[in-house]
Amino acid sequence: MARNTKSKEKEPQKLFYLFYTRERWNNWMAALEESSFEESEEPDEMPEGLRKLQNFTDDINSAVLKIPKLVESGVFAPEEALEKLNEIEEIIMGPAPEGDIREIIEGVQLRFLVLFVAVKKFIQDEYEGDIKALITEGRAAEGEDAEKALDIAGIIGALVIAGGSCCGKYLRGDLDEPGMFDDWLIEIDDMATVLKTLKKFDEEPGEAY
Repeated sequence: MARNTKSKEKEPQKLFYLFYTRERWNNWMAALEESSFEESEEPDEMPEGLRKLQNFTDDINSAVLKIPKLVESGVFAPEEALEKLNEIEEIIMGPAPEGDIREIIEGVQLRFLVLFVAVKKFIQDEYEGDIKALITEGRAAEGEDAEKALDIAGIIGALVIAGGSCCGKYLRGDLDEPGMFDDWLIEIDDMATVLKTLKKFDEEPGEAY
């Protein structure tokens, strides 16, 4: 009952929530285009391009994961949250830009498939299971049925949004060139890191995130 009351109190300001914009995406594309992805002369220093790429992906994770937080707090009903999510997905998963970073962005988009599936499953309450068992099932499906593997990864992601623990200890093999399912687990691990920063998320409507 309290959730409904809170939702009604905030309803007049909902339209002022700005999660992600085309301009924000374009600014990131320009920044990445100007960056060097060549290895640094300093062995312990990450290339400028990779640093910006990490900030770029963290920015998207943060923007998207605020949506389920607002569902939990009663600001958005599931239907409204899905509408906001679809707006962001249209920007992030659209055609990759032409040029030197095209292949990099396409790789990022492949990883973000699990982000959007996970958030949709969380919003629609379509997730349950044991994370360890799901990882075993997902790895078994990876080579035979990519759609099933993604669906399983999405369930794992939704469980993490709901407070579950994953996925560093389950990653294996060469993480410089991970398989598709492990790449999604890496994204879920990144989601878990970002979620920790959103534990006290309580921004007021009208702010552009």
